[in-house]
Amino acid sequence: MDMDPPTRYHRAQANPQAPMTDTPSEIARHVLAIESSALTRLADELPADFDAVVTRLLALQGRVIVSGMGKSGHVANKIAATLASTGTPAQAVHPGEASHGDLGMITKADAVILISNSGETRELADMIAYCTRFEIPLIAVTKRADSTLARAADHLLQLPDAPEACAIGMAPTTSTTLTMALGDALAVALMRHRGFDRESYAAFHPGGTLGAQLLRVSAIMHRGDALPVVTPDTPMGETLVVMSAKGFGVAAVVEAGRLTGVITDGDLRRNLDGLTGRSAGEVATPNPRSIAPDALLTEALAEMNAHKIGALMVTDQGRLVGLVHIHDLLRAGVA
Repeated sequence: MDMDPPTRYHRAQANPQAPMTDTPSEIARHVLAIESSALTRLADELPADFDAVVTRLLALQGRVIVSGMGKSGHVANKIAATLASTGTPAQAVHPGEASHGDLGMITKADAVILISNSGETRELADMIAYCTRFEIPLIAVTKRADSTLARAADHLLQLPDAPEACAIGMAPTTSTTLTMALGDALAVALMRHRGFDRESYAAFHPGGTLGAQLLRVSAIMHRGDALPVVTPDTPMGETLVVMSAKGFGVAAVVEAGRLTGVITDGDLRRNLDGLTGRSAGEVATPNPRSIAPDALLTEALAEMNAHKIGALMVTDQGRLVGLVHIHDLLRAGVA
């Protein structure tokens, strides 16, 4: 390329009707370079009020209300959703609807984040006035420190004055990317300071693949009478009946409650000669693979894949408490 992204950006902005000479891939690279440069600048020039905003939101008794108009409204919805799913109660409120009754959703226990690149979005005026009237903490996300929104706010999260990535310099592109990233930074800082862990995340994401990946083995394991349990002196004839009846293709050899071995189809094949004349303890593989009940399903899957097994015994300090099968992981959406 014969010039850096900002130079090409300004050339296109100055003459958007000029013949198209760049390929789509070149345009994409310029857009990404402009936005990534702006993100680096945001990291280097992180708003001075960032720490104060995090401190204020950590102490909040109510919710974080996030709002903006147009593209900023879409970003507000995403930021509110990210906050809510990572331990900070949040809700997006449309500024137009707020002016027609939805201001009642905002209480004195809440804090409000208003997003406006210019800081002069007319539709935010009623929300600004409402926050001022009822002394509700107002956090501004805007590019202009001298704007109406910034002057009214208790805290200012100022975005760097970076060019939009579109050729005419008007469509919200870089500005929305910066705002989205700043929202992510807030959410992550809050969740870290709250001690929001994987268990907390799982509670908010019970459905879909995310929820399945965060489930514990104990949530889906078979237990009690469903387990194919035999003792070391159980004749193999009876052991085969147990294996067939339980349907897992394995049998757990248990003595005094402790798992001492496991019998698989492979063990049966290796001991075909005189099999029915032997006991379970003689045929079983000793010290079998097992997993703890509080392990993640993804850990169980990794163990099964690593050792090419279809069932895994679940033990708690050596005592058999359950069994998890590859089919259970498939049903849970992990495998």
